[in-house]
Amino acid sequence: MRETTAIDQLADDYTRALLEHSPLLATELGVPGSDHLLDDFSPEGAAALADLDRRTLAALDELTPADDTDVVTAASLRDRLGLSLESYEAGDHERDLNNIASPLQTLRNVFDLMGQDTAEQWNTIAGRMAAMAGALAGYTETLRAGIRAGHVPARRQVDLAITEAAELADAEGSFFTTLVANAVVDGQPASGELAAALANGAAVAREAYGTLATFLSEELLEHAPAADAVGRDAYQRASRQFLGTSIDLDETYAWGVEELARVTAEQEALAQEIAGPGASVADAVAALDADPARQIHGTDALRTWMQTKADEAIAELNGVHFDIPEPLRRIEAMIAPTQSGGIYYTPPTDDFSRPGRMWWSVPAGVTTFNTWRELTTVYHEGVPGHHLQFGQAVYNSAELNRWRRGVLWLSGHGEGWALYAERLMDEFGYLADAGDRFGMLDSQRLRAARVVVDLGVHLGKPAFEQYGGVVWDYDKAWALLKDNVNMDEASLRFELNRYMGWPGQAISYKVGQRLWEQIRAEATAQAQARGEEFSLRDFHSRALKLGSVPLSVLRDALNG
Repeated sequence: MRETTAIDQLADDYTRALLEHSPLLATELGVPGSDHLLDDFSPEGAAALADLDRRTLAALDELTPADDTDVVTAASLRDRLGLSLESYEAGDHERDLNNIASPLQTLRNVFDLMGQDTAEQWNTIAGRMAAMAGALAGYTETLRAGIRAGHVPARRQVDLAITEAAELADAEGSFFTTLVANAVVDGQPASGELAAALANGAAVAREAYGTLATFLSEELLEHAPAADAVGRDAYQRASRQFLGTSIDLDETYAWGVEELARVTAEQEALAQEIAGPGASVADAVAALDADPARQIHGTDALRTWMQTKADEAIAELNGVHFDIPEPLRRIEAMIAPTQSGGIYYTPPTDDFSRPGRMWWSVPAGVTTFNTWRELTTVYHEGVPGHHLQFGQAVYNSAELNRWRRGVLWLSGHGEGWALYAERLMDEFGYLADAGDRFGMLDSQRLRAARVVVDLGVHLGKPAFEQYGGVVWDYDKAWALLKDNVNMDEASLRFELNRYMGWPGQAISYKVGQRLWEQIRAEATAQAQARGEEFSLRDFHSRALKLGSVPLSVLRDALNG
């Protein structure tokens, strides 16, 4: 058992302070005690977090690492907290508004993680809804400060936010109305004081979102720039936030263009194998969708299929390609209460009382699912993807302090690993079926197109001549996505809007995968140079035991 070091203690102290600052994060991590509260999104709240980061970094400068684990912790703290301060000084929090991951959504989404079984849990939900007025008022003040400082989100994101806030404010269609209407305790609808508290909380939340919608439409919108592009400086900060390393933006864009062409050619060749000589990708999609053997009907059947595939992967990979601890051999496939179309993973709690879960938010009216599209998603979200990655960090609590195993997470590390995991399953022979492999390539092609679109628009790179040349913009990006992504129009439109409002995140999947593959190649070359046989199983074990770390730190820890 590794003893707690001074740097571990500092990281744990930081985590405790951070959880006090962010009740939303506490709920996400399954830490009880503040589920009735919401974060302070006001300018004062942002300043308090910046002050915490500064104090922690100053304290870290006085400490010396005791072992290799401390070296990784210290490097990760400096990377994350240093960038957080840089982002704060640049005023990035004052334009934090988009269609997927801004306070507008996180304040609403936290309710999906809250228990809904007992009267006590429903009372907690009522209290949290009643706190919505203060949280959204603070958020409004931060956006208002952004107006004064010239830090304003793009007009497109403001328009989308107005619509979303208005929907949450609508008395009949609001999520909060539905949530309260479905409140059941011991098999009976909530009644008496509990019902009154829930009704009041829902009313407060709806009114708060209505007030936000008014502010967005009557104050913020007129100041919002028409251009979607955030520019090179903001994009570099954003990409570092998601990757945990600095990349050459221009070289990465050029690589993205090449990678899109490579994956497209591979998929087009496979399309002819599936649908016959001369067949297009669209022909192959039609043939696969029409195959009854590849269809699942109903969300119950979808959940069962996901669970079966996840359980099979765990059983077959354990002891062969990975060492999977016993608590991680349990994963739950879930149908989410929302209908956004998203698929995501939530990690286990520290004691594994809440297991890791794959969630599918099925759009309204969708009842038929095609396995060729979804098999790699199970591997991405489950094993060897996010479940193995997150769960191993939780399981390795004896080596990792609380911050390392619960708070520290980067999209480039996490989503890069999950996309790398998809390719691993192809490497291991799990995608030998042409349809399943076609689905994996479909996923890879989407992620490559994201690199071109995200970097292309936000950096103002020259657009392909077939889309009109000059520089990339929203409409040209839409045309490229339509040509390369097999997705319904509403979902694809959501995706593009997400890229425009959340710069740097979209590339983290494919670029993160690229960096994982580069680090693996470096480890292979180093083993060969020492005259040793490279063990992929050992490489994965060493990497996953680190938990999620900045990719620059991962490279140094594995190959430095």
